[in-house]
Amino acid sequence: MLKTLILSTTALALGLNVAAAADLADMSWDDIVTQAKAEGELTWYVWYLQDDLRRAVKAFEDEYGIKVTIPEGTAAGNAEKLMAERNRDTGDIDVFAWGYNDFETVDLSATFQPLVMLPEDDGRVSELVGIDGAGFVLAFWGNQTGIAYDPAKISADQLPQTPDQFAAFWAANPEKFGFNYEKGGSGPSFYQNTLRTLTGVDFSDGEVTDEKLAKVGEGFDFFKDSAETYVITASNADSIIRVSDGELWMVPAWEDHLAGLQKRGEVRSEIKFYIPEMGMNGGGNGVAIPKNAPHPAAAAVFVNWLTSADTQTMFNRDFGTAPMHAKADDSHALVPNEQRKSRQAWAAQPFRKAVEESFIENVILER
Repeated sequence: MLKTLILSTTALALGLNVAAAADLADMSWDDIVTQAKAEGELTWYVWYLQDDLRRAVKAFEDEYGIKVTIPEGTAAGNAEKLMAERNRDTGDIDVFAWGYNDFETVDLSATFQPLVMLPEDDGRVSELVGIDGAGFVLAFWGNQTGIAYDPAKISADQLPQTPDQFAAFWAANPEKFGFNYEKGGSGPSFYQNTLRTLTGVDFSDGEVTDEKLAKVGEGFDFFKDSAETYVITASNADSIIRVSDGELWMVPAWEDHLAGLQKRGEVRSEIKFYIPEMGMNGGGNGVAIPKNAPHPAAAAVFVNWLTSADTQTMFNRDFGTAPMHAKADDSHALVPNEQRKSRQAWAAQPFRKAVEESFIENVILER
């Protein structure tokens, strides 16, 4: 009898969660907040800076009395979990964070709840680098690759802006520039945009053909001819640390990564950052609420908080992100807004992967 009662109660709870998710669109925002406080908790699956983000969301917890749990996990592991439990009546994920371009790989309407329950706010960002969140995804974290440099070694008016200028810098300052080809996207952003600029190939077209790869390959000699003048680093972090230590003068880097390391005192605050005129990749991360979220109202209130102007201002101040709200203050960003016109969308898949494999085989392994 007890077992039957427990099973019945569990089934009822699952049914209420599904019904609550469906009913949010018909509720007032005040009622949603009331329900969110009654739910009392939510789980946010985000794969990076987890300790820092646990501290950041304390402001939300204090304001609403809703506990936010951020589990340990990787981007790939979180995505696998999302897909594995998408057909369950109730899953474990309330709010799911992913790279904005990654959301293109799933059927949004089959996987996530429409965010129609949120208060109207024209300042939020739902379209980023050509990717439309379609009412299911909102951007919460803006990121940008560029070049970190030591201003004690190179002045702002001497910064390379084009492939030819980078080659000239390498020749004049051997082994003072380094980039990674794996374990982070900053190095691949540099070499892929260099190849794009040199060859004119459309990296936004994900189709892979022998002709396109052959055209990209015409730019490989640019790197092979200068192989003795630049350094290959182990990762994004390795690149930045070697600039901070004075071994290297310039490296590709992520704006938010560099800012975070500087705020924690792990990298010299003097290190600067810029986006070269030839362009480097930028974009951001988004959040969505799975259709089977166990705490749908709390998830909605959290997404509203996360994408608000005040929170985006805080993220810019504390993490160096590019704010994802039109009314947020971006005065703590590492680059002025005018440089962001050089932002390029990431190369489309599967072409990007094919270029990376070809670059490793024909440039890195032949050094």
